[in-house]
Amino acid sequence: MPVTNRPLLWWLLALVGLVPAWWWAYTHLTDFADAVIGMLGLSRQTALGESLHFFAYDTPKVLLLLTGIVFVMGVVQTFFAPERTRALLAGKRAGVGNVLAALLGVVTPFCSCSAVPLFIGILSAGVPLGITFSFLISAPMVNEVALVMLFGLFGWKVAALYMGLGLSVAIVAGLVMGHLRLERYLEDWVQDIANGPASTSYEGDGLDWVSRFEAGGHHVKDIVGKVWPYVIAGIALGAGIHGYVPQDFMASIMGRSAWWSVPVAVVLGIPMYTNAAGIIPIVQALLGKGAALGTALAFMMSVIALSAPEMIILRKALKPPLIATFAGVVAVGILLVGYVFNLVL
Repeated sequence: MPVTNRPLLWWLLALVGLVPAWWWAYTHLTDFADAVIGMLGLSRQTALGESLHFFAYDTPKVLLLLTGIVFVMGVVQTFFAPERTRALLAGKRAGVGNVLAALLGVVTPFCSCSAVPLFIGILSAGVPLGITFSFLISAPMVNEVALVMLFGLFGWKVAALYMGLGLSVAIVAGLVMGHLRLERYLEDWVQDIANGPASTSYEGDGLDWVSRFEAGGHHVKDIVGKVWPYVIAGIALGAGIHGYVPQDFMASIMGRSAWWSVPVAVVLGIPMYTNAAGIIPIVQALLGKGAALGTALAFMMSVIALSAPEMIILRKALKPPLIATFAGVVAVGILLVGYVFNLVL
């Protein structure tokens, strides 16, 4: 972590000014979107006007949410360095370890692909395979961006239910994977690392608040700087769906009445790759067109937790039978989440 001489007072003054500005901008998004289509001479009664209004409203909303939560989690991450995550999980029994691993996945902001190297690192600390899988599933699926955006777009009940069911998938899937004892399907080099000495040292202790705020700033620069094209592409696609896709057509494919809509949504999500920030606006648009909430969320969870790029990266560490088992167990969990959401909401 680079050493800085920037005084803590500077950071506090900056936050005192930026937080109210952030809140003001967030609470005036509708006015902004109305002004945009007004300047273009468009009406929300037209498909183009409604699409542009959706885009002008959701783009700053998602970017504001993303920037705020990534900064906060960048600060939080200074308390949960990868080495500390490994140390916290090492030596834990199945069950307790799975719960702890899933909870740690929520507070460590990793996407599905970036979680894979940490997955290997945790194995090297001697953490059981099933517990490690609970972390691998939870880290991308129940991440802080998804929770905050679901809360902002759909309310606390949807966000809480998503978190509860997502953690349940991670915990139960990890327990199942651990019970199957599939360590023999790790690639040989991963088994060699797992059987080697574990490191228990970690950075992060002794940092002052200036360094932690610096870490939050770097986190925003690194993550938002990489993610924003996916955000805009996802919102643009969502805007097109919102304005131009007929509601009856979408309801017929992803509606509550079709029992097969949830598995179809899971299958459709696997070839895609984006993050929660990019996929949630698409989910919002699908819901506006008549898609059932459980079906849309199953699609989102499939994109985040079962993406093809993640499977390709996992292939470097896992043999095909273990990848297939992992994908199958997680897919069953996602299907159950989709059906439960459709049933209770």
